[in-house]
Amino acid sequence: MMQKNLILGLLILLFSCQEEVHLELRDTVDFPVVEGIWTTNSNLNQVRVSMSQSYYDSSTYRPVTDAEVYIIHEERGKRFNFEYSQQTKSYLPVYNERGFEGQHYTLHVKMNGNHYRSSGVLLEAPELDSLSYRYKEKRLLRPEGYYITLHGKIPFEEDNYYRVRVVRNDTLLVSRSDYLLFDETFGTAALEDGFEIETIPFDEGDEVRIGLYRLNEGAYDYLEGLVELMYNDGGLFTPPPQNPPSNFELVEGDTPVLGYYMVGPVLSEAVTIQ
Repeated sequence: MMQKNLILGLLILLFSCQEEVHLELRDTVDFPVVEGIWTTNSNLNQVRVSMSQSYYDSSTYRPVTDAEVYIIHEERGKRFNFEYSQQTKSYLPVYNERGFEGQHYTLHVKMNGNHYRSSGVLLEAPELDSLSYRYKEKRLLRPEGYYITLHGKIPFEEDNYYRVRVVRNDTLLVSRSDYLLFDETFGTAALEDGFEIETIPFDEGDEVRIGLYRLNEGAYDYLEGLVELMYNDGGLFTPPPQNPPSNFELVEGDTPVLGYYMVGPVLSEAVTIQ
């Protein structure tokens, strides 16, 4: 009888562990979110300012259209003003400005009595020589398709933080598996050995454009935290979801800010799958 009671107790415990639990979530305060990018390519430079949403909120993007946005080129004391574009729902430079290697640029955003600031040095670019691709058959965890490999060189011994952005047929890929980040833990020979994009298959006829960015550490840490958040399913064995670490500082006001500022060089290459 004791053995039967023990088995019954284990079954009750097993089924109780599978019971779905519904949590009552508190309403959260909305915070401003700033996502700034300043590169050597003037066509890519923009600042997006919006309001935050709850982790479980599926509502649409909420842009802030009346912020004061500008960048200071510290070495020259020059100010680059931005204005809101309804078409892109972001702030664009009033003039076709771009960054230069070795220069220090500070982004300022003012809104609702708050002043946010983030700075960075535009580092020297690595080398991106070419792109190649090869067809791979379907495997258990890999779809069939053509896979892109980057070839180049990283000649630096420090500040090796990189992001690869992928555009397929004029569409920027932004799902969680499309955020391709690597640092010195991959080794500085990552490009010389050929950096293969293993998570994105392409089809014949696809036009693929690759952007290779060298980041400051703060921007890299934010993007790494963002990827971890996107892979967080809120399950029993995952940590509670939390916002990535912002590299902005609050200069004036009392409302914290989320987001990041990325200043760095960008190299671009394109290939059409034939």
